[in-house]
Amino acid sequence: MSDAIKHECGISVIRLLKPLSYYKEKYGTAFYGVNKMYLMMEKQHNRGQDGAGFASIKLDMDPGERYMSRVRSIQQQPIQDIFDQINDRINSAFKEHPEYQEDVAAQKKNIPYIGEVLLGHVRYGTFGKNSIENVHPFLRQNNWMHRNLIVAGNFNMTNVDELFDNLVQLGQHPKEMADTVTVMEKIGHFLDDAVAKLYKQIKKEGFNKMEASPLIAKRLKLNKILRRAAKNWDGGYTMAGMLGHGDAFVLRDPSGIRPAYYYKDDEVVVVASERPAIQTVFNVPFEKVKELDPGHAMIIKKDGSSSINEILKPKERKACSFERIYFSRGSDKEIYQERKKLGKLLFPQILKAINHDIKNTVFSYIPNTAETSFFGMVKEAQNYLNKKKEEQILSIGTKITSEELHEILAVRPRIEKVAIKDAKLRTFITQDSSRDDLVAHVYDISYGSVKKNDNLVIIDDSIVRGTTLKKSILRILDRLSPKKIIVVSSAPQIRYPDCYGIDMAKLEDFVAFKAALALHEDHNTMDQVTAIYNKCLAQLNVKDDDIVNYVKDFYAPFTAQQISDKIGELLSPIDIKAEVKIIYQTIESLHEACPKNLGDWYFTGNYPTKGGNRVVNKAFINFYQGKNERAY
Repeated sequence: MSDAIKHECGISVIRLLKPLSYYKEKYGTAFYGVNKMYLMMEKQHNRGQDGAGFASIKLDMDPGERYMSRVRSIQQQPIQDIFDQINDRINSAFKEHPEYQEDVAAQKKNIPYIGEVLLGHVRYGTFGKNSIENVHPFLRQNNWMHRNLIVAGNFNMTNVDELFDNLVQLGQHPKEMADTVTVMEKIGHFLDDAVAKLYKQIKKEGFNKMEASPLIAKRLKLNKILRRAAKNWDGGYTMAGMLGHGDAFVLRDPSGIRPAYYYKDDEVVVVASERPAIQTVFNVPFEKVKELDPGHAMIIKKDGSSSINEILKPKERKACSFERIYFSRGSDKEIYQERKKLGKLLFPQILKAINHDIKNTVFSYIPNTAETSFFGMVKEAQNYLNKKKEEQILSIGTKITSEELHEILAVRPRIEKVAIKDAKLRTFITQDSSRDDLVAHVYDISYGSVKKNDNLVIIDDSIVRGTTLKKSILRILDRLSPKKIIVVSSAPQIRYPDCYGIDMAKLEDFVAFKAALALHEDHNTMDQVTAIYNKCLAQLNVKDDDIVNYVKDFYAPFTAQQISDKIGELLSPIDIKAEVKIIYQTIESLHEACPKNLGDWYFTGNYPTKGGNRVVNKAFINFYQGKNERAY
């Protein structure tokens, strides 16, 4: 993707179902779970590179023995840093106590991080918050084992203010208003309440305090706690947690906005944000990895039993389509096919833009994530040419000569790797003062790959802000002297902010918004923009259920083609020689390619939760008032 956008998080939960000695005997190490978690986090590294965290719980430890461990990092390579720290502790322990090497019981008792319940997390520091305090997992400590709560998630809540007020009404004093803290404290409140009620009940049955502890662990119903805690959550989330005594859970939002997959056998239960990570790390086939249904939770009890429970009534499925277009790894069987189809469905628009002149057109892509949709686009070009060749051959019939046949068959799509990304250079681009000149060198080109006056078609995952296109890619492509540069986006126009975990929060950042604004100026309809602002302003104190997304009116006067054409104008550098045309995927084709992930609010403004309309209207108010801040 030329415009880098960030996704918040990836999670992984691993629950070992056998004693640690089993893994030592079968796999050669009692640190089997730790090793697998390292792989799970690395295989989801694409979901977060600014911070990472790991936590583990040891089951059935004696009082006074450490049973919880946590390590977090915001180093340049946070996953590597975490597991370097873990390995250092392990190796130091083995060096000081060689007798631990073959003694699993001693390892468990004396070495941190080894355990049966493990939670891993990778994140992007979205909105500039990247201190260690913002890195998951979060820990809520208590002397009662059952009340210890470790939480990590891939989520964003739109109603943090409401959730904060709810906690205050419950008598709590949260240390901050961040959604992670409010979510954890909400779960913690109902966990405390459930433990207290169980203790009171068990005490009435004649058990003493020490006898009550294992009974509380056995009787604690996580599904009820989660149901009460999540009742008023508005957002997209996959929430993972562990309790001190060993229960664990992963909860998915009722619209299925954020992804979650699981696998279980007689050795392990694992839940993660991406299916291929589980497939690769545990060497299991596609069919064995299941998707966690929206509104449901995977609950794993201390005794190792697991169940899928409905926590919140599922709503219309609106799984994030950007997961399929860009964020999730393309190694997933379904995602790979979907991305190819996204490229395929763009071909009719491309053919029209090049006036059917495939012979004088070069096809390429923005490295590296647009490669799969590029394959789909090229395959469709080949299918088109094959059909044309068949028609030509049949029209000539049996009189066709060898030379004519060769000339017909020789026509094929011209495929080149035109743009080459300089991955090392990008890490140095930080300050606005020198950014423009540096951005121009993020990509190199393959000189000689395009003939003078060729059409050049180049596909990208999406065009969000267009900054890199204007300041770098289009300029360097123009050096190849094509007559026309056609930039193709496998995603539709991004028109609305995301409020569920993707770093797309401000309307004025989107090139589609800038284009529509320019069209309003061209058509002398800025009074409509003011009217939209006033409508949004009038809804500030309206309940979420009654709020209307009036920002749709901002785009309504113009066709998608008009906006695309204006984007082409806005992104064309003043001194560019080639004609620039921008092509976007249609909403209809997106849904055809990704039928299971119909979440399209950033394209259509159709938000899956009630808080979305409030967020988008607030974003428009911020734009109109010149406030450079997010709307939630």
